[in-house]
Amino acid sequence: MKKLILASGSPRRKELLGELGYQFEVVLSPAEEVHDHEMELVELCELNGALKGRAVLEMHPDAVVLAGDTLVYIDETPLGKPKSEQEAVEMLRRLSGKEHSVCSGMCLCEHGREVRFHEVTKVLFKELDDETIREYMRKVDVMDKAGAYAVQEHGEMIIEKLIGDYSNVVGMPQKLVDERLRAFGLKPGA
Repeated sequence: MKKLILASGSPRRKELLGELGYQFEVVLSPAEEVHDHEMELVELCELNGALKGRAVLEMHPDAVVLAGDTLVYIDETPLGKPKSEQEAVEMLRRLSGKEHSVCSGMCLCEHGREVRFHEVTKVLFKELDDETIREYMRKVDVMDKAGAYAVQEHGEMIIEKLIGDYSNVVGMPQKLVDERLRAFGLKPGA
């Protein structure tokens, strides 16, 4: 049976893949992410997923590697993880009352084969006042989250509506990943 490696330190991706029932190892990718604001959302996410996957595949050439990159996009601008609390507040203010996109660009690779795929989910935020933003940030560690929020942590405080795959907003589109893993000859529980 092929060995599956998740090339991610994200506890959310680890949990989502585990829920699908696959046996896997976690190996952090040494790849540097590309931050090119000129690139299209899907292209950038898929490229970063591929870079991460290839780097881990070099270290484990006998494995199938799953890697990904999730970005929040608003007004054609990517929002990564905030670098300060002030930047987190600014991101939440920017998202307030607006619809934005969450894209996960994924890559599955093994020796001689690479498949890139993605999922885009639309998220509509509630109108947020400063008190709501402060309260949300007291309840949620926003510093390690793209866009300074987590749908699965008190999302009801900030999110009006979600259109598309919920697991994608958490960090990995489960249904799509499951389909692609099966196409690579992997099965849950094996």
